[in-house]
Amino acid sequence: MTFGVSGRMEWLSQRCQKEAALRSVLILSCLLLVLSVSLYPGLWAIGVQLHSVFTGSYVPGHHSVLLVNSPNEQAAKDIGRYTAGGLRHCGSFCNSPCRAIMERRLAASVNILSRTSTMYYWKGEIQDASEILMLVKTKTSRIQQVTDYVRSFHPYANPEVLSFAVQDGSLSYMRWMDEAVPDD
Repeated sequence: MTFGVSGRMEWLSQRCQKEAALRSVLILSCLLLVLSVSLYPGLWAIGVQLHSVFTGSYVPGHHSVLLVNSPNEQAAKDIGRYTAGGLRHCGSFCNSPCRAIMERRLAASVNILSRTSTMYYWKGEIQDASEILMLVKTKTSRIQQVTDYVRSFHPYANPEVLSFAVQDGSLSYMRWMDEAVPDD
């Protein structure tokens, strides 16, 4: 009878050790998962750099082009006036939102296409307007910062900020963009 109790105690002890080991593995797995998710952006950026160095190629989606509209040149100047304090742009003195975006190192390059003709629905009717369109070239990781910046000073309640991932292009240009726009 003593042997039976001893055997059961031993069996119970082994079972508890196995459950404790299983709990430890489960806790470590959860911690590893949380750590991986929280470090993903940094690890992804390092992976992109390593891939580019070793293969000499470009990883699609690392850069993006944003389309940003403005109702007119004065509105674009006002955005810049409130944020950039009257900066030089395009050889003339103006208050340019693209210059403010550049000063904040949110983009490598901005093209301004003035006097674009726009048609859109607003409050159930077709509208015709003339707008200024900016093409903002940046890292995909900076899209939210550019969007937040534009929304904070834009006169429209719902400004157009659309992004398109760059799938391919000149490798030397992409490297230049990486140098021009620092990592987060």
